[in-house]
This record gives sequence, structure tokens and C-alpha cells, in this order.
Amino acid sequence: MLARADAVGIDVTHVYGLTEVYGPMTVCAWRQEWDKLPAEERAHLRARQGVNYVIEEELSVRDPATMAEVPPDGKTMGEIMFRGNAVMKGYLKNPDATGSAFAGGHFRSGDLGVRHPDGQIELKDRSKDIIISGGENISSIEVEGVIYKHPAVSEAAVVAGPHEKWGETPVAFVELKQGFALTADELIAFCRERLAHYKCPTRVLFEALPKTSTGKIQKTELRKRL
Repeated sequence: MLARADAVGIDVTHVYGLTEVYGPMTVCAWRQEWDKLPAEERAHLRARQGVNYVIEEELSVRDPATMAEVPPDGKTMGEIMFRGNAVMKGYLKNPDATGSAFAGGHFRSGDLGVRHPDGQIELKDRSKDIIISGGENISSIEVEGVIYKHPAVSEAAVVAGPHEKWGETPVAFVELKQGFALTADELIAFCRERLAHYKCPTRVLFEALPKTSTGKIQKTELRKRL
């Protein structure tokens, strides 16, 4: 989507945050030297969640079990955590949920990501959306990113679906652009050219995606359909 916006001259400022941290808490701080990169690489960089705003005391990527910060190698995954004046005090009349969210002294976002060597963070998935197939962790966001590159795809969401052999595998729900045609086999083959085969959808369902009032795709509803 960022690549398509760039192609028609829309300059997107990418931010990230949650209701619990008073809205946007990070920004993808664009660098002038990135302007000279190829379009696909620019879009990949702009998709990063970036660095923290000045009102925030700390943005970190930590091992949720040990609370140790993960190395900034762009590969090691951890949970995105926040500290600072713009973080909520807690959930109203729900001390258990508050205690769980702040276990270890940082607000736990529930989002998994990496930190790159330049300090910018990049989300990989929600912890509840990670697909574990045959013992391998698969990022639904990574698979969706490939599906969105197909010119016939308007919107897509990937969730875990039950599988007899692997426990669960990626299942893609897809809405097509008006006037385009695409089969499940064609889309799976498209993914297999760009992803390790175990990460590719084993099923593709072409149907309307359920959304919240703000336009967010409801993956919980998609999992119920399966």
C-alpha cells in the first residue's frame, strides 16, 4: 500500500501506537538518503514503525520472559514495550489486566517486532496472530505483505487455520479489485515464488473481510469462520 501511495506522489508519514499509549508513540523518521533507493526498498523502509517521540521515556523490544532487550540485528524478535508520561495508568476497574500489561515495569503492547541496527523498530505480528506450523513461527504480516503485491488483490488478511499434519497453517482471506479475477492456486503459486513454502497459504478464501467501525480487519472473526 505504501508503494502504491508513493507511485502517485503521496508522501506518507508512518506512525504507530495504541489506545493505551495515547495514540501515536513512534514515527518512521525518514532519511533523505532513502529518496535515492528503488521504490520497493523505499516502501519497505517506510513500513517500519520507527523511533519514539520525545514525550516518551522509553521504547524497547524485549524478551517477554526475561525482560532483556533483544539485540538490534533486525532479526531477533521480541515484544514492543513502552514507558513514559503518555502511557496509561491502567485499565479501569481491572487490576488483573493492568498487572499483566505492566508486568516487569514496562507496558507490554502485545506486538512482536525487531529493532534494526539504526535503532528503528519494525513490527512482525501481534503475539496472538503468530502462526505456529510444524514448530515454525510464521508472521501473518509477512505473508500478507506478499499477497498485497499481487495486482489483483485489494485487501487481505492471513490467520491460522487447523491442519491435520502441521497443527496449523496460514489461511488467506482475500478481497479482489473490481474487474480482476484470481484463483486460489494462482495466488498460492505467486506466494511460493516469494516466500519459503511453509509460510505460504494452504487455503485461500475469496470473501468480504469483517471490519470494525474504524476499518480495522477483525481477525478474530476470520478465525471463527475457520
